Amino acid sequence: MPMAAAAIMGGSSLLGGLLAGSSAKKAAQIQADAQLKSAQLAAEEARFRPVGVTTRFGQSNFQTGPDGRVSGAGYTLDPALRAYQDRFMGLAGGGLSQAEMAQQQFAPLQQGAQGLFGLGQQYLAQSPQQAAQQYIAGQQELLAPSREREMAQLQNRLFNTGRGGLSVGATSARPSGAAGLGAASPELEAYYNAIAQQDAQLAAGAQQAGMDQARFGAGLLSTGGNLLDQGYRGQTAALGPYEAYLAQMKQLEALGQQPLELGINIGAKGQSTAGANALFQGGNAAAQTMGAANAYNPFATALTQASQNPAFQQGLSNAFGPKTYTNPFAYQAPSFFNGAQSPDVGF
Repeated sequence: MPMAAAAIMGGSSLLGGLLAGSSAKKAAQIQADAQLKSAQLAAEEARFRPVGVTTRFGQSNFQTGPDGRVSGAGYTLDPALRAYQDRFMGLAGGGLSQAEMAQQQFAPLQQGAQGLFGLGQQYLAQSPQQAAQQYIAGQQELLAPSREREMAQLQNRLFNTGRGGLSVGATSARPSGAAGLGAASPELEAYYNAIAQQDAQLAAGAQQAGMDQARFGAGLLSTGGNLLDQGYRGQTAALGPYEAYLAQMKQLEALGQQPLELGINIGAKGQSTAGANALFQGGNAAAQTMGAANAYNPFATALTQASQNPAFQQGLSNAFGPKTYTNPFAYQAPSFFNGAQSPDVGF
């Protein structure tokens, strides 16, 4: 094929490719812009848009920036509720001052508890056996003066009746090994028997007295603990008035917050996620549908197909190929001579 024809076909193919590439790039840009627009529309549809609400207790306040997005939120409490809050605030201050004095006010309970703790420990410092011995010794100390007085009176009677030297009723050693009763007059024997019975009764009550002392000491500790607990609970309860006033202020504040919460809830319900998805998907589908049409360039297709068409290539070859001239006066032999053709003969 001549160089001119080849150059024309190559140029046509190259030009067609350039036109096709340019159309494809432009179509891709158009599709990307359409998809971006779909995303923007979807985001706008799904954007949170709070609604201003006013109630008897307050009013919501929403601030938006230049881009339409919420940049701030708040609420305004009704003036009457605000006045109530101020009054409760004053009461709360007094309640807090009262709570600050509670420690000093309940200090006597703590001091009494410490005293009971010390006293209880003193009672519990002895074992029940030691307490029993101490009990017997104490009781005998109490009975000693009366016993001595009775002995003196008895001896005086015996002397006055002339029976001071009478001795009867001696006993042998006891089974425990202790000495038996010495010889005495009947009056002295009765006296010593009475003392022995008193000592036996004291011994029987001593064990109970030892256990009672241990229980008494434990009771003192328990009573001290109750006093200390009352002091702590009293200090805690002293915060009650302050906490009650503070709770009232919180309730009033919650009433004022209702418009803000209502505005947020209404705005949240207005967000359409389904609508945003529909806009996004529909925009993408439309962009994809138009993508092939936007990428089509009839001139590029015609040039590319022409450069590949054999007929077009033959036409270019004939147009720019070498010329062959035929002599109209040349003689051509008949074809019946041995099936061979004679060469052209010119004049």
